[in-house]
Amino acid sequence: MSPKLNSLSRRDFLKLMGLGLLSAFFPKLTKAHAASGLLPDQKGRVAAESIQIYAAPSFEADVVNEHWQDILLPITSLEISADAEAHNRVWYKIGEEGYAYSGSIQPVLTRLNTPVYEHSQTGSLAEVSVPYTDARREPADDAELAYRLYYETTHWIVETITNEETNKVWYLLRDDKWKDEKYYVLASHLRLIPAEELTPISPDVPNFLKRIDVRLRDQLVIAYENNRPVFAARASTGTRFVGGKYYTPEGSYITYYKRPSRHMATDNLASNGYDLPGVPWVLYITKSGISFHGTYWHNDFGAPRSHGCINLASRSAKWLYRWANPVLPPEKEFVYGYTGTRVEVF
Repeated sequence: MSPKLNSLSRRDFLKLMGLGLLSAFFPKLTKAHAASGLLPDQKGRVAAESIQIYAAPSFEADVVNEHWQDILLPITSLEISADAEAHNRVWYKIGEEGYAYSGSIQPVLTRLNTPVYEHSQTGSLAEVSVPYTDARREPADDAELAYRLYYETTHWIVETITNEETNKVWYLLRDDKWKDEKYYVLASHLRLIPAEELTPISPDVPNFLKRIDVRLRDQLVIAYENNRPVFAARASTGTRFVGGKYYTPEGSYITYYKRPSRHMATDNLASNGYDLPGVPWVLYITKSGISFHGTYWHNDFGAPRSHGCINLASRSAKWLYRWANPVLPPEKEFVYGYTGTRVEVF
């Protein structure tokens, strides 16, 4: 265990494990712990441009196959590699084919939904519940492609439309970055998020007793209530790219700006730029845009690889979003102010 984790007592550490909050994020857990989250229809979406399948859970093993981005693969079990120095030792067994490194695969499910026809004036918050869905410029399968939207990304629905020719139901989505943009997604591919799913966590704990630590050396996020840890997750913070340095800045901050969905885009896509619609559960801590948020373009937590933000698995980001102040009502797009939960980055 990293020296910085020594401040977590064994009792606290086991308590967190008992809550199921560490099993997906710590690479040295037992196989039994790691496998507990799998469902019978669990799939993995290739999130990188390509991945290789190995004969054993090791980069030293023979390569037996290769798959390309957005291919869906069956995850039948999880294995812990023998490489004790690796920041992420989790590998996925891909049916009878072999083993794939988990860092380049997004775990996904397929859950279809019944369309909802009424939306509030501000819209309905929803998340993609299939591995991916193609957003179109018009509500038709052959319309121009706008974006490919991925599992667990979040979006605002403003209208439900039925294509009379095909009898398919589509949602019209609002883009929060490009105000003139509009695109349509099959309604069955988005799950409306009920208000009760966004209720605050530990609302009875005063905000001054809450704190979030971002431990850069350990790539670890820990939430505390009255100096007792209540949550921990592996993270990926800022790093250096070919075009510049994007390190997560050390210091003291507050989570002053919160939004459940954000289209993040910047710079030249051919170099270090990105265009990421529907980034979920965003907690900003600096005016330059550094934030905690869910991540769907990689699953390789435990090593720096962001443009300065604190990448988390989407479910971890959602927990932190619900726990940290300020509180954002479910029907609101964002809250912005000078109050929030203290964050220490070191």
